[in-house]
Amino acid sequence: MQDTKIDLLITEMQKLSAAIERIAGPAPAVNDWGAAECFVWVPQRLHLQPVSKPNRVDLTLIRGVDHVRDILFDNTLRFAEGFAANNVLLWGARGMGKSSLVKAVHASVARDAGIRLKLVEVHREDISTLPVLMEILKSAPVPVIVFCDDLSFDHDDTSYKSLKAVLDGGIEGRPANVLLYATSNRRHLLPRHMMENEQSTAINPSEAVEEKVSLSDRFGLWLGFYKCSQEDYLAMIDSYATYFGLQSDPAQLHAEALEWSTTRGARSGRVAWQFIQDLAGRLKKKIDLV
Repeated sequence: MQDTKIDLLITEMQKLSAAIERIAGPAPAVNDWGAAECFVWVPQRLHLQPVSKPNRVDLTLIRGVDHVRDILFDNTLRFAEGFAANNVLLWGARGMGKSSLVKAVHASVARDAGIRLKLVEVHREDISTLPVLMEILKSAPVPVIVFCDDLSFDHDDTSYKSLKAVLDGGIEGRPANVLLYATSNRRHLLPRHMMENEQSTAINPSEAVEEKVSLSDRFGLWLGFYKCSQEDYLAMIDSYATYFGLQSDPAQLHAEALEWSTTRGARSGRVAWQFIQDLAGRLKKKIDLV
């Protein structure tokens, strides 16, 4: 009888312990900064998941954006060397290499320049967990770039407040060893029609969208990406073809590339890359990224 009571007590204590653990949430995972150059933030486990083979291209392959490429590289290099640098918003036309440029610049600085620098990607739906991530990153032994790809906010989305606080509005702000890079198709991260709707229904229209517009103002650098010309598009094609050894008659290559862009209704770095993948497949050649 006594043993039965003890067993029941042990069972109840185990249930209570499990309930407390669920309420407390997961314990912070041990993050190995030497495991990789790039990581993905997994907030459910408070973990930085190493990415052994990042999806990126060599910096020399990104064409048509030379000016913003140099600005981003210089800003990143200064940060990695311990000097002052700005958070960066890369905005503009789709498919013009915004996210590819961030990853390529990071690789160039971290690998080619031989400087320890890590890249941590945060998914759009996890923006609200940025304050938790900052708490982890501030003890990192290396400088870290936090990368938010395809960033934008809907009308009733309040997660932008977490990003605003991290940029420089909170009592702590961002750690000195952390920089934020974000890409977006929108310069103000909010659809224009939503901004106009808020202005038309607000008591004070000038203040209606000020809070959301001020979010993009907190990025020290705005780098604009615009639709590329036919000349830039063909330069991208030539660069890819040469780099991957896809030998072809230049005139025929350009004709096929232009036909490809016509069927897609656009010219961009993404369209050029998709054409090169198709060409490599037809030529039975493999494409190895960096």
